[in-house]
Amino acid sequence: MPSTPDTTPAHDRPADPAPEVRTERIGTSLLITLDRPRARNAVNANVALQLAHAIDELEADPTLRAGVLTGAGGTFSAGMDLKAALAGESPEIPGRGFGGLTETVTTKPLIAAVEGWAMGGGFELALACDLIVAAEDAQFGLPEVKRGLIAAGGGAIRLPKRIPYHLAMELLLTGEPVSGGRAGLLGIANRVVPAGETVATALELAAQLAANAPLALAAVKKIAHAADGRPEPAAFAAQRDEMAALAASADVREGMTAFAERRAPVWQGK
Repeated sequence: MPSTPDTTPAHDRPADPAPEVRTERIGTSLLITLDRPRARNAVNANVALQLAHAIDELEADPTLRAGVLTGAGGTFSAGMDLKAALAGESPEIPGRGFGGLTETVTTKPLIAAVEGWAMGGGFELALACDLIVAAEDAQFGLPEVKRGLIAAGGGAIRLPKRIPYHLAMELLLTGEPVSGGRAGLLGIANRVVPAGETVATALELAAQLAANAPLALAAVKKIAHAADGRPEPAAFAAQRDEMAALAASADVREGMTAFAERRAPVWQGK
């Protein structure tokens, strides 16, 4: 792995022609599907590159407001493709992390729709999203310690911030999975639904988010990340910068005008 992260945009690098990540536009949302069902959507170098391309597609299109990440064949992702890793492939993109996602800074909301297994890196891909919709019988786990590894794709960093410390440490230290229902009770999942309904529910959430101002959504994400682990004075300073930029935007005036005129706002993202 190079000492200096590769900051070349994923869309500027050639992808393997084998389609293992599919994208589909649904309204103002981009449905991104990991498509290696025979391998339980395990992440190899090709999947990582194509997922990075999909995220770039979402970010680059101003008419897309949110993304939904899911897996084909009733499984979200089994995590790292161990056979590919043993053959020398890396499931990471320098500067962008595991699957080309876990260290990528995104401005648009991303929702994970989890059916079946979200194990290891698969769970970490879900944790890299802003919201998680889980099937009742889904399985979330970070079993890396069972293989002599750690959840280095963000699991050991993000999970203790999302749920109580002792519960997070139980999952990280035992490597045992929890069901979608349990994930909902722990606060890992925003919605828990019957199997087969996660994508539809995630798209409904995405449409709900898309009704809000895109600049405001991006600002919320930026402020939330800026405040993570920082003293409150520094967090408020970062927030003031974002608020100043929003106050000067056309969308703020449109939001106020639409409220006064009792109509739905028409956002321009400007």
